[in-house]
Amino acid sequence: MRHATWATMAQFFVNGATFATWGVLIPSVKARFELSDAVLSLAMLAVAGGALLTMGRSGKWIAQVGSARGLMLSGVLYAFTLLAIPLAPQFWMLVGLLLVFGTAMAAFDVAMSVQAALVEGGRSKPIMSTLHAMFSIGGIAGSALGAVPGLSPLAHAGLVASCTLLVALLVKRFMLPDAAHDEQAAQAGGDKRGRRMVLVLGFIAFLALACEGGMYDWAAVYMRDVAQSPAALVSYSYAAFSTGMAAGRLTGDRIRARIGGLRTLAWSAATGAVGIAFAAAVPLPLATIAGLFLSGLGIANLMPIFFLAAARVPGMSAAESIAAVARFAYVGMLLGPVLIGGVAEHLSLRVSFVGVALVMAGIAAFGGKPVRRFI
Repeated sequence: MRHATWATMAQFFVNGATFATWGVLIPSVKARFELSDAVLSLAMLAVAGGALLTMGRSGKWIAQVGSARGLMLSGVLYAFTLLAIPLAPQFWMLVGLLLVFGTAMAAFDVAMSVQAALVEGGRSKPIMSTLHAMFSIGGIAGSALGAVPGLSPLAHAGLVASCTLLVALLVKRFMLPDAAHDEQAAQAGGDKRGRRMVLVLGFIAFLALACEGGMYDWAAVYMRDVAQSPAALVSYSYAAFSTGMAAGRLTGDRIRARIGGLRTLAWSAATGAVGIAFAAAVPLPLATIAGLFLSGLGIANLMPIFFLAAARVPGMSAAESIAAVARFAYVGMLLGPVLIGGVAEHLSLRVSFVGVALVMAGIAAFGGKPVRRFI
C-alpha cells in the first residue's frame, strides 16, 4: 500500500505541474500567434471544452480498462500534447491540440481520483486531502519552473512533459486494481438510486467549485477596487487564498481522522463562509487578505470529500460516478466567475461576495446530509 500511495502522489504532482505549465505557456502562445484577448479566450476555452465534452466517455472508458491502465495511457497523451503546444505551427492546430489536451486531462483526473479512493480505502488513515495537496504543490513547481532565467517555453514544456511521461510509464505497476471495488459498488444498490445520488453530489460540487473559481478569479479585483488596496498588496489576495487552500489540504486528513468526514465537510464550508463574509463586511486590505486565507482554508477540503463520496456511491463504477461529479464541478468552476461578475455588474462586488458566503453556508448546513453514508 505504501508504494501505491507514493505512486498516486506522483500522479497528482505531475498533473498539477502539467496544468500549471499550460498556464505559464499562455502569454507566449498569445505573442507567437498575435492573438487578441477575445481569440485567446476561445483558445483557453478549448481546454475546458475538451474536458467537458469527453468527461462522461472518459469515465466509461476507465471503468472498462481500469484506472491503472487509464492513468498510463492518458498520462502519455497528456505529456505529448503539452510538448506539442509550443510547437504548433498554426493557430487552428493549436486549438485542436488544446481540445486533445483537455480530453487527456479529464481522463487523467478521473483515473487519478479513482486510484486516490482505492488508496484511501486500503489505508487505516485518510489521505485524500493530502493527495490533492500534491496537485497544488505540483502546480507551484510547474509555475516556478517557468520563472527560471533563459528557459524557453519549449524547454519548459519538454521538462514537465518528460516528468509526466516517466511517471505515467513507471508507476503503473504500483497502482491498485479497481475491478473488485467496482464490483462491490455495483452490487450495493440499484443504478437509478446511484445515479440520483451522483446528481445530488454533482450539484453540491457545482456550488463548491463555483465559489472556488470565483475566489480565484475575483480576489485580486476585489482587493484593488473594493478594499482599495495599494498595488503592491493586490497580488497577496491570490496568494492568501492559494496558501489557505494548500494549508487546508495538508491538514485536512488529520482533521477528518479526528472528527469524521461529515463534520469536516460542515466545518470546512462554514470556515469558507466566514472568511468570505469577513472580507465582504470589512473591505480593508489586511482584513480581505485574512478573509481570503480563511475561505481557502475552508474550501480546500470540499472536493476531496465529494470525490471520495462519489467513488463509494452504490450502483455505479467509481470511474463513472467520479467523472459525472467532476463534470458538474468543471462547469461550476467555469460559470462561478461569470455569475459573480454578473451580480457585480448590476449590484456590486461586495454583494457578490455576500452571495458566495451564503452558498458556502448552505453547503455547511445541508451539503453533508446526502453524502453522510459515504464519507
